[in-house]
Amino acid sequence: MPLPQRAFYTVQEAALRWDCTLGGLAGWAATGRLEIVTAIRPVIQGGHIHAGFVAVPVSDILDLFWPDDDTTGRVTLRRFRPVETEDWVLIENPADFVEVRLSRLMIAAEEMQRFETTNGLMRRIASGAPPRHDWEGVLAYLIRRVHVEGVPATQGEWIAIALDWFAQHSEDGEVPDESTIRRRLGPIWKSLQETV
Repeated sequence: MPLPQRAFYTVQEAALRWDCTLGGLAGWAATGRLEIVTAIRPVIQGGHIHAGFVAVPVSDILDLFWPDDDTTGRVTLRRFRPVETEDWVLIENPADFVEVRLSRLMIAAEEMQRFETTNGLMRRIASGAPPRHDWEGVLAYLIRRVHVEGVPATQGEWIAIALDWFAQHSEDGEVPDESTIRRRLGPIWKSLQETV
């Protein structure tokens, strides 16, 4: 039985999918064309408890989207907007300020689809039949994983990680067989074993 469609994408995944910079993505969000959310711990403001997913004012946290700047990779969020509401909530007590990291900023799947449809960003196939499997997606995932966790110790582990990614992202439950994954991704793992 295939897994349900994903609920959220990270902003990094969206930038890879749309072939744009994080700065470009931030610009769309800061001008109201795209909603970016994050999860917050419970905060009491105006007699109400706010928790869970909230929209973030990207113009307040732009430093996160330019990684070459001299930032800690975290910024303080002092206001938010509960999802599906219009009013921003100002966090008055500094003890309740929320720390935000780029890796925890997300776009809801429905918002991704709306943005893609509105702006004609649906994946275009240059010619021929569409690919059966998302090889670009798995490569993007493997690159991020190697960056964060390092190269898997064995080729078998490398193939298992890719197979698991395909299983989680397949809309119809179909995944490439292990020999196809080994043929296409094995040379990449081998090249990562080489010393420069």
